[in-house]
Amino acid sequence: MTQLRELSFILEKMAPPAYQESYDNSGLIVGDPNTEVTGVLVSLDATEAVIDEAIAKGCNVVVAHHPIVFKGLKKLTGRTYVERTVIKAIKNDVALYAIHTNLDNVVGGVNFMIAEKLGLQNVRILAPKSGVLTKLVVFVPVDHSQTLLNALHDAGAGQIGLYDRCSFRTEGTGTFRPLDGANPAIGAVGDDEAVAEHRVEVVFPSYLESAVVAAMKQAHPYEEVAYDLYALNNQNQTVGSGAVGDLPAPMYGREWLHYLKHQMGLSVIRHTALLDRPVRRVAVCGGAGGFLLNDALRAGAEVFVTADYKYHEFFDADNRVTICDIGHYESEVFTKDLIGQHLEKNFSTFAVILSETVTNPVNYFFQ
Repeated sequence: MTQLRELSFILEKMAPPAYQESYDNSGLIVGDPNTEVTGVLVSLDATEAVIDEAIAKGCNVVVAHHPIVFKGLKKLTGRTYVERTVIKAIKNDVALYAIHTNLDNVVGGVNFMIAEKLGLQNVRILAPKSGVLTKLVVFVPVDHSQTLLNALHDAGAGQIGLYDRCSFRTEGTGTFRPLDGANPAIGAVGDDEAVAEHRVEVVFPSYLESAVVAAMKQAHPYEEVAYDLYALNNQNQTVGSGAVGDLPAPMYGREWLHYLKHQMGLSVIRHTALLDRPVRRVAVCGGAGGFLLNDALRAGAEVFVTADYKYHEFFDADNRVTICDIGHYESEVFTKDLIGQHLEKNFSTFAVILSETVTNPVNYFFQ
C-alpha cells in the first residue's frame, strides 16, 4: 500500500521543489497526502479530459508536468477550464500533482530527455544556477571526524557534480574551558583544554541546510558545536536551465531539419536561416526557452531547439545560430515517458499509465 505522500517524496527526490522557479506552482495541488494510491496517470497537462481519462482507467492520481493552478483561485464556480478541472478532480477524489520547472532544472530532467531523443553526447546543463550551494565548516575531534562525515554524507552533503562523499580536512588544535553547568564530552569544568581537531568542510545544496545541520549536531560528540555556514556563489553544474550536447556526427543543412523532425515526431518546424557550417553542437530547452539564446551562443551551439518564439525574437539569431521552434507541446511531450519510467522504477503496488489524451491546444492546417 502506497500513500500519496510517498509518491510525492519520490518525485521530489527526482526534482526538488526548491529548484522550481519563483512563478511556478509545482507539488501537490489537490489531494490528501494520506490517500492510498490506486493508480497514476501521467500527463503533460491536467485538463478536464485528462481527469475523465484517469477516472475511466481507475487512477486516483494525475501527475502532470504543467500545474493546472498557476495563480491563486479566489472562486470555484466552474467559470473557467481551470476551475472546472479542479472541481472535477475534487468531486471524483483524483489528486493532482505537478512537477514543472523543478524537473526542467535538474540533470536527467526534461531537457536531458530532449537531448536523449536527439542522440546528443556529452550532455550538460546549458545555464547552471548559482546561489544554490552552501558550505559547512565544522570543528571536531580527530577520532570522531569520519563518523561525523558519514552522517553529513548520509544527509546529502559532499556531492560535487558526478562525485559524492567529497570533503576537506585539516588538522589543528581546538581550545576551550567548560563553565559551570556544562557537561563536557572532553575535559572538566573550569579546566583549560587543548584537543587535536579536524576542520571539516563540505558543500551541499542549500535547501538541505536543516537536515545537514541536524545530522551534524546529532553525530558530533560536543555539547556545543563550533561551525560556520557560508552561502556560495559557485555555479551548481547539476542544476539550471536548458541542456547542450554534441551530435555523434556532424549534419549538414536540411539533413539536420529532417533528423530533428523525425526524432521529435514533428509536423512542422519554424526556424531561422541554416548556417553555412555543419551542425555539431545542439542546445535545447523544453517550452519557452528564448531567454537562453545567449547561453546557447556562449556554448558554441550551431542550433538552438526550443519553443514559443515570437516573430521579432527570431531576428536575434543574427546568422550566429539556427533557432528551431518545434512547439511547446512537442518539445515536452516525452516528459510523460520520463516521469512514468521514474515511477515504475520506484513503485510496484499500483499501475503507472501514460495519458493518451492529446492536450496540445495548438492545431496545424496543411491543406
